[in-house]
Amino acid sequence: MNKMKWFLMFGVIFVLIFSLAACNGSTTPSNTSDKEDKGKDDEKTEEVGTVNIGYTGPLSGPAAFYGERTLNGVKMAADEVNEAGGFEVNGKKYKLNVVSLDDKYLPNEAGANAKRLVQENKPPIIFTPHSGGIFALQVFNQMDKFIIGAYSSEPKIIEVGNKLTVRIPPGYDGYLAPFTKYAMEKHGKNIAFLPTASQYGKDWAENLKPHWEKAGGKVVYDEAIDFSKETDFFTILTNALKKKPDVLFIGGASEPTAKVAKQARELGFKGGFIVMDQAKFDEMKAVTGTYDLLNGSIGVMPLVHSPEAAIPAFVDKYKAKYGENPGSEAGLNYIGMHVFVEAMKAAGSVDDAEKIRASMQAGMENLPDDKKIYIVEKISDSGAFEFDLSVAAVEDGKIVPIKVD
Repeated sequence: MNKMKWFLMFGVIFVLIFSLAACNGSTTPSNTSDKEDKGKDDEKTEEVGTVNIGYTGPLSGPAAFYGERTLNGVKMAADEVNEAGGFEVNGKKYKLNVVSLDDKYLPNEAGANAKRLVQENKPPIIFTPHSGGIFALQVFNQMDKFIIGAYSSEPKIIEVGNKLTVRIPPGYDGYLAPFTKYAMEKHGKNIAFLPTASQYGKDWAENLKPHWEKAGGKVVYDEAIDFSKETDFFTILTNALKKKPDVLFIGGASEPTAKVAKQARELGFKGGFIVMDQAKFDEMKAVTGTYDLLNGSIGVMPLVHSPEAAIPAFVDKYKAKYGENPGSEAGLNYIGMHVFVEAMKAAGSVDDAEKIRASMQAGMENLPDDKKIYIVEKISDSGAFEFDLSVAAVEDGKIVPIKVD
């Protein structure tokens, strides 16, 4: 028994010695380093926080390119902030983490995505690029305390009084008069409506129709196109052209809108196009192969043709990163993300949505010059970026600016 006790005691002592040696070997250098370097290395070991930025938009289906380009703008701005070392709020450094989810351009999916983002990532801001999704988020965003970075020109977005919504592009109601005037003077008063079947397309059509008729025009055909289901537009275009329209009102994402225009030309249509602001001429040209097929069109000025001094450098950086020229989807969401960062700095908070929203004007005023690819005059009390409309037409195969009175 005595021999057994000695063996046991020796074993315990051995284990204790080994354990102490192991502990000293793993912890002592770290503790020593902390004590010796604490004063001089605080800046090197400074804790950097993370601010999650949410995004829900179409990343698959016929509007995928549109959704990807809006997301690209957000991500490019976030990457620039992070590569510069982040941003400081109340003495603490933060970096941005963009969390994106595909909603397939469906409002119910957008709402579900936003709920998931709030629960899992707690973003102070969620970007979404379609009116149906924005309206879905407005049901609960004030209760869940996040700002909607709304990329849609739908006027109702800011008319509902949601205090945590910021609409980034200008409202499409400003386009009704110049688009109507140009199309009627150049082509005639009979118009066929062929907009996208989304909520945004329906709202655009509902606003344009009375405006066109008040100006003395006539809507000779009215049928929406569901781009999520239709890829060949022969039948609907044939039926529309039987009514002998002078102008076709078309729009939605750039790629399918361009296919509608191209097929209309193939069927012999010689008139003009009113192109709603979601579709962009330069992106449509990638499908049509030439601006000639779009002659007589009126729409928004492509970003690459805009005059602001910061645009060439932005275009070069975007093209190097994504392999294509940026459109306003990328440009406006890029500037929007940078303004939100400046607003967080001005608010002294990265998580209080109400304080950040209240500081948006200060954020806009503090925006560095090299980020001003759009000259935004102010952010209205209702939450809209306000700046002059930039309108263009396609004439003789070229983009030409159209003055808006």
